[in-house]
Amino acid sequence: MRSILSPAVIAVLATTAVSNPFGPLPIGPFNNGKTCTVRPLGHQRDDTPQILRAFQQCNHGGTVVFPEGDNYWIGTKLNPIIYDVTVDWKGVWTLSDDLDYWRNNSYPIAFQNHHAGFIITGERIHINGYNTGGINGNGNAWYDAEEGNTQPGRPMPFVFWNVSDVFVEHFSVKDPPLWSLNIMNGTHMWFDDILNNATAVNAPFGSNWVQNTDGFDTMDAYNIMLTNMYYQGGDDCIAIKPRSYNIYAQNITCHGGNGIAIGSLGQYLEDSSVANVIVKDVNILTNNNDLHDSAYIKTWMGGLVPQSSYESGGLPRGGGWGVVQNILFENFYLQGAAIGPAITQDSGDNGSYVGTSLMEISNIAFVNFTGYTEGGKGNRTASVSCSNVHPCFNIALQNVSLATSATGTPESAQGTCQFIAPNGVSGLTGNGC
Repeated sequence: MRSILSPAVIAVLATTAVSNPFGPLPIGPFNNGKTCTVRPLGHQRDDTPQILRAFQQCNHGGTVVFPEGDNYWIGTKLNPIIYDVTVDWKGVWTLSDDLDYWRNNSYPIAFQNHHAGFIITGERIHINGYNTGGINGNGNAWYDAEEGNTQPGRPMPFVFWNVSDVFVEHFSVKDPPLWSLNIMNGTHMWFDDILNNATAVNAPFGSNWVQNTDGFDTMDAYNIMLTNMYYQGGDDCIAIKPRSYNIYAQNITCHGGNGIAIGSLGQYLEDSSVANVIVKDVNILTNNNDLHDSAYIKTWMGGLVPQSSYESGGLPRGGGWGVVQNILFENFYLQGAAIGPAITQDSGDNGSYVGTSLMEISNIAFVNFTGYTEGGKGNRTASVSCSNVHPCFNIALQNVSLATSATGTPESAQGTCQFIAPNGVSGLTGNGC
């Protein structure tokens, strides 16, 4: 019989979560003293060509400067490839509101039919926003046009693609059309003091016009740190996606949306494993009456099931495989999330594939959850629904004390379980547990 994740193991996971638990910090860029200062053209003239020239001229050891107070108009897509570059990003880039251009010209992303407007590639890159600089995605042009019915072609405003040794600090992304910061094939990266804010100013209260505005996503990522991030939006605050290993996040505030996600995993016929993730010291706060999950793991069912959404390209999806293991969620304060700790393995199901996921989930700890849920789930504050193919095991809920309303009395975790190994879940009381 498989043993439950013991308090001793949880303690080891927690105490190893120091400033850099998974390896060395990113290597900083070599600097040769050359500086390239970019001044905006103004009057919504496209600054992309001169920005690309600056990155080229100061490649291999220089510093590219966007001065404070300057606003740059990004009218066309860009993918600078840079090595040993420091970016003093004190000004603001604003993506144009030409929706037709971005829909037809942005870079395709081979995941969920998404696209990107700005991609950075290279090694040994240091970006400092100095708390004044960042990217304005002009998202309200998209939010207003679609009113919550997200269509293909929204560009991600900042994608890291094939990068290593990257440090980003004091940086903001405002009103992203799609995911704010996305890592695709990145190693040894640290993001510190990050602000992501997706606010649909014209949306009626209670309407979510900002789906798919994730704050921070990883895929094909190794040794990633995220510290001191504030997110406001209508989707995942953080989403750890396939083939993400050694991910550490601390001091995170999520205002609205879906909280911290491990997923989506298994959507494609490929290894979708995730391992060694620590997320701790997190505030999950309600906003716009749309706060859903708090800390959750989600995988797709095990069969190829027809899908209609653009994110699946109208093709059957599911059937991916792999493991989700060694995950610690610690010190979460909830204010109005629909549910506390949760695992679900039936994404994309049409009603006929429940419990078929090929992903195996094990060694998961939810530790020190306080606050309250509020989402019409009765007295249920947690849920574990796994796979009949690979019943989950070593799932521990420790010191989970949540009320079911702002005025309710906190109680130990109550919920439901299905498709779990014998004695596979501890610290959760309810049907099937």
